[in-house]
Amino acid sequence: MSDTINITLKVWRQNQGEKGDFATYEAKGISTHASFLEMLDIVNEDLIKAGREPIAFDHDCREGICGMCGAVVNGYAHGKQAGTTLCQLHMRTFSDGETITIEPWRAAGFPVIKDLVVDRTSFDNIIAAGGYISVKTGSAQDANAIPINKENADLAMDAAACIGCGACVAACPNASAMLFASAKISQLSLLPQGQIEEKERVINMVEEMDKAGFGNCSNEYECEAACPKEISVSNIARMNELYCKAKFAK
Repeated sequence: MSDTINITLKVWRQNQGEKGDFATYEAKGISTHASFLEMLDIVNEDLIKAGREPIAFDHDCREGICGMCGAVVNGYAHGKQAGTTLCQLHMRTFSDGETITIEPWRAAGFPVIKDLVVDRTSFDNIIAAGGYISVKTGSAQDANAIPINKENADLAMDAAACIGCGACVAACPNASAMLFASAKISQLSLLPQGQIEEKERVINMVEEMDKAGFGNCSNEYECEAACPKEISVSNIARMNELYCKAKFAK
């Protein structure tokens, strides 16, 4: 089996505020050991050498941690491989001669800045709307000062694994951000420290999510399937319950 492949790329190219379209590029001799972003680096080097504009795409840590990278690859957010960020997707998962279509996240809440780069400020605003928790900081507490049952601790840790990449929005037919928002709400609401401002937090975050133009959940479960950290949709049910209780308590 060859360690290199030749592929055809159909990449979405768009300037902010303008109409976009697909451009076709040939990528030859790509190492199967290269990551997807490394493949784009190679393509961009060739474009620059040819005096053409490189493809704009988001990236940072390239270790599947930061949540910066993201694109729809052949119709799948982050590509077809489950539990994988775009930077951790490798070219060995593609075939020699394959055509790969690459698009940005598609959502009203994620306007395109350029090519594959979208503005995810809306996610920052949702988190900011949640505010802070009223817990004193400083030296570490005694191990048993705030007892938390293991089930809640595990669920909170699972929710906190969300990296805010936006794949859930891109995968959802309604462009809903409910998996993201519910994970951020759950990671605090499951712990005693986060329950002081729980009612205010869930109302503010849900209202900010709606304000940003994201759609509602219709239980398609595409968000969970696309999430590189495999966040559970059970968090959405928890958020809905907390939101209803908070609204009725007003």
